[in-house]
Amino acid sequence: MHIGESIKLYLYASSFNLHHIHHILFYPLHARTFHLHRFISSIFCTFLSMASLSFIIGIIGNIISILVFTSPIKTFWQVVKKKSTENYKSTPYITTLLSTSLWTFYGLLNPDGLLVTTVNGAGTVFQIIYVALFLIYAPQDKKVKTAKLVALLNVGFLGLVIAVTFLAIPASVRLTVVGILCAGLTIGMYASPLSVMRIVIKTKSVEFMPFFLSFFLFLNGGIWSVYAVLVKDFYIGVPNAVGFVLGSIQLIIYAIYNKKSISKKSLEMKEEEGSAHLVKENEMVAFEGDEEANVKIRNLHKGSSLPKPSVNRQYSFQRILKTLSLSPYERHPSRPYEEDAGEGEKNHS
Repeated sequence: MHIGESIKLYLYASSFNLHHIHHILFYPLHARTFHLHRFISSIFCTFLSMASLSFIIGIIGNIISILVFTSPIKTFWQVVKKKSTENYKSTPYITTLLSTSLWTFYGLLNPDGLLVTTVNGAGTVFQIIYVALFLIYAPQDKKVKTAKLVALLNVGFLGLVIAVTFLAIPASVRLTVVGILCAGLTIGMYASPLSVMRIVIKTKSVEFMPFFLSFFLFLNGGIWSVYAVLVKDFYIGVPNAVGFVLGSIQLIIYAIYNKKSISKKSLEMKEEEGSAHLVKENEMVAFEGDEEANVKIRNLHKGSSLPKPSVNRQYSFQRILKTLSLSPYERHPSRPYEEDAGEGEKNHS
């Protein structure tokens, strides 16, 4: 439905509603109730007439796309807090900025491209903020590379496309040229997760494939594919149909390898529990051995802590031992001489 027809319908409905408002205000109660119901019904029917199915689908597409555009907010909040971009790359945000800028330009060229313009205009604003934060908090070498890419793609290439479109391309084919360019770039962006899918299949882990991002890309491709069919826009339909198919494949891969990841994690947890149990048993055995050693050490300490004998007792004990080890002559050295002296006296007498 064109804007002129919508305005005519709106004016007709407004005059019809003013008639009911007059009856609601000035007629008796039973008549007021009847005209109130008619008034509400007419507003609802007017909204449905003005808001065609393609418009409603387009609004839903706007909401989903904005959710996709806002998904990096958490990442950049961490960047601002840490004041560093760490290992993040600026290329995805620069290419997305180029894509949303070109689609905004396409929406402005298209007489029925209001919803395309609004959603991609909002996406352009978000991507400009992300790229600006990257330029502020990135290390010097990454900052230089990012600035060069922005100058080349988002300023140079975009400016060249706009200039060539208005200066060198006839008005009758401008929409076609820009549409083909936008479609090709969008297909490339939807195909970028193929490398991630390859990693998931190779590692059999969904660690590097966020579920919600894949899910919203799937929804985004699906809803804009439906919108393209309703408004008969080939350039919107083809890339989003490709995105819908690739998003479906991502979700299937996620469902397959998420189960394997869960089973692998449970197996690792069991192994960790088993190893922890073994370590605990070894610690108990070591503890018991340590207890036995401690008992022995305590006993030794008890022996060494007995009161030492006095010095006289030590000497007397040593003297007893020495006495026991001596011969009879050594024990009594004076007796031989006495005996010899007694025998000599006898001989003299």
